[in-house]
Amino acid sequence: MQEASQAHGAHRRWWALYVLCLGVLMIVLDTTIVNVALPSIRTDLKFTETSLVWVVNAYMLTFGGFLLLGGRLGDLLGHRRMFLAGVALFTLASLACGVAPTQFALIAARAVQGVGGAVVSAVGLSLIMTLFTDAGERARAMGVYGFVCAGGGSVGVLLGGVLTTLLNWRWIFLVNLPIGIAVAVLCRALIAPGQRDATRRLDGAGAILVTSALLVAVYAVVNANEAGWTSMRTLVLLAAAVALGALFIAAERWVAQPLMPPGLFAHRNLAIANVSGVLWAAAMFAWFFMSALYLQLVLGYTPMQVGLSFLPGNLIMAFMSLGASARIVVRWGIRGPFAAGLLIAASGLALFARAPVDGHFLVDVLPAMVLLGIGAGIAFNPMLLAAMNDVAPEDAGLASGVVNTSFMMGGALGLAVLASVAAARTAQVEADGAAQAIALNAGYRLAFLVGALFAAGTGVLGWFALRTGGTQFRQPGVESA
Repeated sequence: MQEASQAHGAHRRWWALYVLCLGVLMIVLDTTIVNVALPSIRTDLKFTETSLVWVVNAYMLTFGGFLLLGGRLGDLLGHRRMFLAGVALFTLASLACGVAPTQFALIAARAVQGVGGAVVSAVGLSLIMTLFTDAGERARAMGVYGFVCAGGGSVGVLLGGVLTTLLNWRWIFLVNLPIGIAVAVLCRALIAPGQRDATRRLDGAGAILVTSALLVAVYAVVNANEAGWTSMRTLVLLAAAVALGALFIAAERWVAQPLMPPGLFAHRNLAIANVSGVLWAAAMFAWFFMSALYLQLVLGYTPMQVGLSFLPGNLIMAFMSLGASARIVVRWGIRGPFAAGLLIAASGLALFARAPVDGHFLVDVLPAMVLLGIGAGIAFNPMLLAAMNDVAPEDAGLASGVVNTSFMMGGALGLAVLASVAAARTAQVEADGAAQAIALNAGYRLAFLVGALFAAGTGVLGWFALRTGGTQFRQPGVESA
């Protein structure tokens, strides 16, 4: 009887994981699904080139700004409660996006989507850590979560192309409605409510300072390409973000119950994983965005063909993340797989850095996609485990928010840097009299090379700086899981 009860509990945990990952996937998709539909949105709602960027930036701004606060609210008010609140807010905002009659309505709804997405992303990871306490099961669960995070962006490119081509741009938002409702209903059925810690209070001043710092920092980064990285506006905004961050750190030392305990980053692996997250996200954006631009603008692929081109990498990443990665971590620990995966991914980006202007899919695209799928599938799981394993349960939501903030900021910074590098190189080649396709290709190749350096540098950092942690995953019988 006891064995049957334990088996039922294990079965229920895995179903809960799939529901949580579906909710997180809904959020991850929205970071890239919109990009394919931007031309249609511009035509329908009569956006200018300058205002159109806010369809993306409004989401990134609030998403990045509210990750830390969302994670801490999960610790204080209950992880399941905040997860459900985030899903509800995101789903309602998706409806508002899908029926938006004006530019302002769409941008405002996207900003609200970002708040809901921040809460879901920050709390989802901590719920998984709470559900899976066995080391082997946790490694497998984090592999599933890692695939959703790493592969969701490129799945969004494919889904965005399908929905925009077969229906219209509004369905990239309306598709979230049935998913959000299903996630909310199943989450209530499969995950226990958890207890609210009545002895802990929210650090209001800290919440305002850190959220303001992140909002200003994200705003500065996403507008830097338009305003100029050395413009007065960008420099003032970055300085203001740094000043607000410094005030936050100083204030936390005097608060009885700080939003971010000063000793949080004394966990070495958490600190290294967050630095790595910034660099790795920058490299991933080189894959998602620069390869999509190369395929579309240089090779002339349609949105549907671009999405299908990502499919081999996604399938390989799924295989690695959903099974092989967990076994590798159980056998070899965190450090080795983390470094090896990132170096393999760097090799894939390096292959893209030599892609010619008249490239062919089988020779110039597929090998790079395969290497990127293998590398991302191996590396993402140990990166998440390194960030979360050493953190106390009462700080899991905050640590999850910190990790997600690192990825988001790394992605935003990486995209801005890579876009600037590509644009500068393209302008230089065009000035020398080259055709537009050749100039664009030269810019993308340089951006891929920079992305490869980001990935390789992250792998080297992980190899030398992470604690090995191999023994904590080796338990009898786990290898056969």
